[in-house]
Parts: sequence; structure tokens; C-alpha cells
Amino acid sequence: MTKPIMARATAVWLVDNTTLTFRQIADFCGMHELEVQGIADGDVAGGVKGFDPIANSQLDQVEIDRGEKDPLYRLKLKHNPNAAGEEKRRGPRYTPLSKRQDRPAAILWLVKFHPELPDGAIGKLVGTTKPTIQSIRERTHWNIQNITPIDPVALGLCKQSELDAAVQVAARRKAAEGGVMSDDERRKLVSTEQSLGMAPEPKIPEGLEVFGSEEAEEKQPSDFSDAESFFNLPSGGQDDEDEEDR
Repeated sequence: MTKPIMARATAVWLVDNTTLTFRQIADFCGMHELEVQGIADGDVAGGVKGFDPIANSQLDQVEIDRGEKDPLYRLKLKHNPNAAGEEKRRGPRYTPLSKRQDRPAAILWLVKFHPELPDGAIGKLVGTTKPTIQSIRERTHWNIQNITPIDPVALGLCKQSELDAAVQVAARRKAAEGGVMSDDERRKLVSTEQSLGMAPEPKIPEGLEVFGSEEAEEKQPSDFSDAESFFNLPSGGQDDEDEEDR
């Protein structure tokens, strides 16, 4: 904890009950010096009741005394042994109310196109719970017939980099467990930036691969460089007889 709880109320109490400078109070409470000055002038935090940091074990009187004697002294927050090792609670990603109805579509898309992702990774990406994911996996969701799979990145529920990272982690975990990945799953591991930069794969027209070198030579067209053979004109006696008759 870098600043006291109820920082503004603490600043109100320090302004009213001590001779600390605005800079000292601002540094201790994590506020701007002008905001503390506004509290002293009555322009800021009107109606906010002061919060005693001494009675609430956030500050010692000794610290206040030192600060009042030395304007350059920085107050130190009192150490709370009960909070040692306490970390911020980690839960599902917060999803705005306007996008919460899009989560089932995003879950269905992830389940369909990235089956290697575990429920925990999907929950972190779109901010949902495991029972909801499980109901969509098993198609027991109450509205499953009306859910259309939509990319969560397109819905704004997560970033493309976050999705790529989750897929890469799932791939490494599957490889470590000895799982064999299909060609489709390998293609999904390529990030969007890499896939857009790839050259299209050349495709051989159907039927060309069945012809061997010998068959190709047999199917080559005849040499029609000779005009007489091209038009299949008769040669010899008939032409000579026609000339004599004329």
C-alpha cells in the first residue's frame, strides 16, 4: 500500500489538525499540491469528514511531529503487519455492461476455433465464469440456439495480442503434455500480423498432377508450322489435273 485509505478524507484531517505543508500532505496522500490547497481554501472536498490516520494506524504522531519541524521531511506510512504479503485480488476481467450480452458469442467462438484453450484462459479473455463456459461447451446454455460465434477481438472484449498469447501458452502446455496438434491448430498459432504478411500458397489446378512426363509428351499438339499439313490439303496429281483442264 503506497498511500493511506480514504486519502482525501485523510488529507482533510491533516489540513485541519496539523501544520504540515501542502506538499507534505500531498505526497503522503498521493494527491496534487493544488488539490490540498483547494481543501484548505474550502473549494475542494466540501462536506468530506476528516479521517484520522493516527487512530486508524496509518500514521504515527512521531511522523507528524517530525514533519512539522522539517518542511522537507516526507511522512512515512505506518507499516501494517496484517497486510504483509497481501496481494490484489485477481478475478475475472471486468466487462462493461454494454458488452456483457456479447460474451456468449465470444465464448462460442473461442470454444469452436480454439478448443485447446482451457476454461480459465477463456474466462480471463472475455471476463466470464467457468460454469458459463461449460454450459456453452456442452450446449446446455439457455440461449444456445440463438448464439452466433463472433471473434472476441472484433467485439472489443480482448486484444489480439492477448488472444495470441493465450493460444501460444495453450500450445506449449499441450506440447508438454505430449498432445499432437492438427494442421488447423498449428495454423491458428500464427499471429494476425504474421498471417497477413505471408504470401499466398500456390495452388496446382486440378487434373495437372495426373499427367506424367510421357503422357504430357503424347498430348502435345502437332507441329502446324507447315501450312499444307495445317489445312490438310491434298497434294500431288489432282492439283496438276485441274491446272491442265484450265
